Amino acid sequence: MPENLNKYSILLPTYNEKENLPIIIWLIVKYMTQSNIDYEVIIVDDGSPDGTQDVAKQLQKIYGEDKILLRPRPSKLGLGTAYVHGMKHASGDFIIIMDADLSHHPKFIPEMINLQLEHDYDVVSGTRYLGNGGVSGWDFKRKLISRGANFLSQILLRPGASDLTGSFRVYKKRVLEKLIANCVSKGYVFQMEMIVRARQFNYTVGEVPITFVDRVYGQSKLGGTEIFQFAKNLLYLFATT
Repeated sequence: MPENLNKYSILLPTYNEKENLPIIIWLIVKYMTQSNIDYEVIIVDDGSPDGTQDVAKQLQKIYGEDKILLRPRPSKLGLGTAYVHGMKHASGDFIIIMDADLSHHPKFIPEMINLQLEHDYDVVSGTRYLGNGGVSGWDFKRKLISRGANFLSQILLRPGASDLTGSFRVYKKRVLEKLIANCVSKGYVFQMEMIVRARQFNYTVGEVPITFVDRVYGQSKLGGTEIFQFAKNLLYLFATT
């Protein structure tokens, strides 16, 4: 394994995550420190009314403002723009995106980083659909919707990656900037379009099997409207890529 002198900026978009934030930050610090990886965490909070930002400030006191950066926004402005906002403040060579609700375990980050270094991939994505990857805490209906959405996406878009809607990824910074600049989707479909655009630009994508855990605290953000939007946007991507 080549010596890793890179710095990694972890972008954590948050909205009402005050219970989850201390745990996810503790886990990130633990696994990044154990693996001797240079990192910073950028919390992009969209004006959470539950006190998420107060918790983030407490965490800055514990771990240091050089490690935990709080870069809030006034209101909910969407995932794509949260990444753009976070990247403006990122000093890393690579950007790691993950959810703050404990559905993505930081223990997979060193594995994703090692795979990237080994093959010089432009993107490394966590996948629920390969090897020992999977989902914990979902009922049959939710698993069926997820599998069905992914299967349909594979047929229509041929993306060259097994998990299109996951949002646990490592990107070269310049690659992420270009992909975001070319993405038109919002919300749930945004992650899918990123991988489809990566194929379009001939970027290389590696995958690491992960276990996705359904959120323990707080409300899930997926509902009927999201499913309708997903179907609409899937057809749009099919027609335009």
